[in-house]
Amino acid sequence: MAAEEINEDYPVEIHEYLSAFGNSIDAVDEMLKNMMSVSRNELLQKLDPLEQAKVDLVSAYTLNSMFWVYLATQGVNPKEHPVKQELERIRVYMNRVKEMTDKKKAGKLDSVHLFFSHKIILW
Repeated sequence: MAAEEINEDYPVEIHEYLSAFGNSIDAVDEMLKNMMSVSRNELLQKLDPLEQAKVDLVSAYTLNSMFWVYLATQGVNPKEHPVKQELERIRVYMNRVKEMTDKKKAGKLDSVHLFFSHKIILW
């Protein structure tokens, strides 16, 4: 928040929480500006397919999470809204991508291990 003044419209005990929340909103706003400054196609061209999937999933999850918060601020229970199922669906795909990434990393580590173990045996 720009000014660190305490407003008498809310309890003093929650001032730190509100200030941290305001800072988080500012950080999200800055990240969104950075992401939107580059065209989606330009961004995705620089990434491999797995990284492209990660960007798409994080974007979808973020937007749905923000909608969840919006619903909560409007007095709607987001747990009873279809957005809950959408977030769960996205999480399933995020877990699949994570498994693929872990397998890819494990394969690289196995290759390095095999390379060095063969070098040691040859010596």
